Amino acid sequence: MVSEQNSGSNVTESKHHPVRSQIRGAGYFSRIGPGIVTGAADDDPSGIGTYSQVGAQFGYRFLWAAPALLPFAFAIQETCARIALVTGQGLARVIKRRMPTWVLVITVFLVALANTVNIAADLSSMAAVVTMITPMSQLFAVALIALLVGAAEILIPYHQYARVLRWLCLSLLSYVAVLLVANVDWPQVLVGLTHIDIGWNRFDIAAIIAIAGTTISPYLFFWQAAEEIEESGHAPDTSKSHIRAMRGDVLVGMFSGVFVMFAIMATTAATLNAEGITDITSPEQAALALAPIAGDAAGIIFALGILGTGLLAVPVLAGSTAYAVSEAMGWREGLESKPSQAKLFYAVITVSMAIAVALNLVGINPMRSLVVAALLNGLTAPILMFIIWWLARDKQLLGEHASPWWSSLLVGIGAIAMATLPVLWLFAPA
Repeated sequence: MVSEQNSGSNVTESKHHPVRSQIRGAGYFSRIGPGIVTGAADDDPSGIGTYSQVGAQFGYRFLWAAPALLPFAFAIQETCARIALVTGQGLARVIKRRMPTWVLVITVFLVALANTVNIAADLSSMAAVVTMITPMSQLFAVALIALLVGAAEILIPYHQYARVLRWLCLSLLSYVAVLLVANVDWPQVLVGLTHIDIGWNRFDIAAIIAIAGTTISPYLFFWQAAEEIEESGHAPDTSKSHIRAMRGDVLVGMFSGVFVMFAIMATTAATLNAEGITDITSPEQAALALAPIAGDAAGIIFALGILGTGLLAVPVLAGSTAYAVSEAMGWREGLESKPSQAKLFYAVITVSMAIAVALNLVGINPMRSLVVAALLNGLTAPILMFIIWWLARDKQLLGEHASPWWSSLLVGIGAIAMATLPVLWLFAPA
């Protein structure tokens, strides 16, 4: 039975994301709900770095991962959104209500750890591209970006902030444009999309873990749920039309993220791998993939892509950590709240950013750190997916909105597959 807090929500006319069901017509980009922000944040600097490295190293071999991962990415994000819509609570609060305390502690710890490492990697790569076009030092750029992003997240309501940053993310479409002008081997693209080719070695398996980890990332689970209930003044809307609109929003967001993943891997395969550049160690090398369309401006366009997605993703990462910790501790949370109204929530964001800056003091390689962050996400995601799968099947919690068979199947298979990959890596030859 659904909690009393949400009784009658089926007949309440909610103003939460009131126009995301209006798919057609001008102004769509400004009307969409949290799904597109989640999809854009999925292609954060960690994602760009991972996909670029995989395309350069393996060519077209792993393109099949794009269509293979899309159903699982959609299913887990839809599940998180549905849990939040029905309960009116974020994931950590729901876990706290329905599961043992140790499960909550492990969940929040894993999310905070993975997110902080991811923020550190994203800040490092963002700073690296800034040093490409300015005389700043790497560490100064890291500190400056962290300060600016942290201040913006704390002082500006996130929906206003994200409205501007969505347009910066359009720079990623340059990878899509390269597909039209670069010397892409389209027959090999078709083979790569339709033929699953994984060698029995740690190199290949680690690459799949990284791809899956940056596509199905734990921070996106908590972010999706939190954004569904961000407008706390309105009752959750669990009408069929709104659930359907939510699913469309999530599908569009995840499809756009996965399509950009395909474009990045295909363009780096056609440009870097084809030229024998198989190990990307700097943003400058990754920028070479844009040369067929951008020429000398490739570095600038790549820098805008990294900065645009980083400016969107870092607040999502820090916000996801703050939501998880605050919900677990029972603190007031919300990016629409003023700092004076949610002091501890914003304190978590500040501490998370500070630790990420400190991690950069060890001198991590910007591009390699992105892949490491993706690997950590890949190890953390299946644990959280099993927990979410269990919650989503709880009819006492969700009532008639418990997971349908297709959702349980996809989330369950996805969790098992991602949990199996690290085990395979341990037994595979080096």
